[in-house]
Amino acid sequence: MQTRKGQSIEDASMQMIDKEIGTHQYNEKEWPIVRRIIHSTADFDFARENRVIFHKKAIESGIKALKNGCSIVVDVNGVIGGLNKQNPKDFQNKIVCNISDPKVMEMAKKENKTRSQVSMRVASSDIDGGIVAIGNAPTALLEVIHMVKEGIVKPALIIGIPVGFICAAESKEELSKLEETPFITNIGRKGGSSSASAIINALYKIVRAELSS
Repeated sequence: MQTRKGQSIEDASMQMIDKEIGTHQYNEKEWPIVRRIIHSTADFDFARENRVIFHKKAIESGIKALKNGCSIVVDVNGVIGGLNKQNPKDFQNKIVCNISDPKVMEMAKKENKTRSQVSMRVASSDIDGGIVAIGNAPTALLEVIHMVKEGIVKPALIIGIPVGFICAAESKEELSKLEETPFITNIGRKGGSSSASAIINALYKIVRAELSS
């Protein structure tokens, strides 16, 4: 009973978002993702002026990777906390977060880099062919972009939506310039772990809908 009540509240929330936003420029697969970001943040700015940006192959590549059991590499544990845990379990997607690994801390100090940067480097094998979801650390996003340009990794999808004032908007602008690597990002300083996990949850919902149709 409680699950149905929770679902009814979520459905009502989504209907309210649809009503308040009205017309928008997102297509039928993009909008459920943007709407779930709004649902997780209560921030309608994400839907205005096409502030969420989709690479033309982002959704297709992301859902294919999830179906194939790809790894999901995240920058902070907060992204993991926002995930529907049943989804990675059902599709055998490994969740990787190295930010608190003592070896990462030691390497970061030795190399004079942020832990976020190093955590991405040590996860290169999981990033290659996997999904990267960054909601907190612009330095992590910039590091992944460098790794792509260096030819070290070829992610199926980069979700780059870090929040903040220092390099957050700039890192997302750099991500939006990648032509061959699928990405989902946004314009400006807003974002966060809840937004990153919301995007993953929305992708899983699309996967389940496709499999049930």
